Amino acid sequence: MADRKFSFPPIVAPDTRLLVLGSLPGERSLAAARYYAHPQNQFWQLLSPAAGRDLAALDYPERLEALRAAAIGLWDVVASATRPGSTDAALRDVEPHDIVALADSLPALRAIAFNGATAYRHGLRQLGAAAARYTVVALPSSSPLHTIGFAAKAPAWAALAAFSRPEQLQTLSNSAP
Repeated sequence: MADRKFSFPPIVAPDTRLLVLGSLPGERSLAAARYYAHPQNQFWQLLSPAAGRDLAALDYPERLEALRAAAIGLWDVVASATRPGSTDAALRDVEPHDIVALADSLPALRAIAFNGATAYRHGLRQLGAAAARYTVVALPSSSPLHTIGFAAKAPAWAALAAFSRPEQLQTLSNSAP
C-alpha cells in the first residue's frame, strides 16, 4: 500500500484575487517541501505572465512573494491521499481541502483556476454551488506528463493576468481598436 501524502498550507493573502489550485504535490515537491519543485514542471513559467515577473528565475521564497504581490494564491484540492508515485490517476482515498472555506476567507477573490483535469474535477465538486460566485478556469496541466507542448498551454495560463493584474486588463481595453 502507498504511503499517505499530504498537501502544503495555502499561499494566500487577504487581497488574493486569483486562486490557482493543483491536485496534490508530486514526489519531488513533497521531498523539497515546496510547490512545483520538479524541474520539468512548467508551472512557474506558465504562471509568469499572470504574475508579471519571470517566476522561474526567482528563488522559491521570492516566487511566493511575487505571487502575493500579484494577488495570486496557491493551494491544492486534495488535503491528503494515498498515491504511489506522482500521477494524479493513481490518487486513492482522497481527503479534500475545504476550498469553500478558504475562498470565503478571501474577500477580494474573483477567480479560481484549476491546474489540470484532476484538480478541476475534484475542485468543482468541492466548490458545489459556491462556484457560481467566481470565474472558474480549467487550465491545461503544467505537469511534464501532460504531453501537449508549452506553446499550446501558454495562452490559457496567460489569460489569468486579467484576474491577478487588473491594470493589465485596463491597458488591453484602452489599446483595443
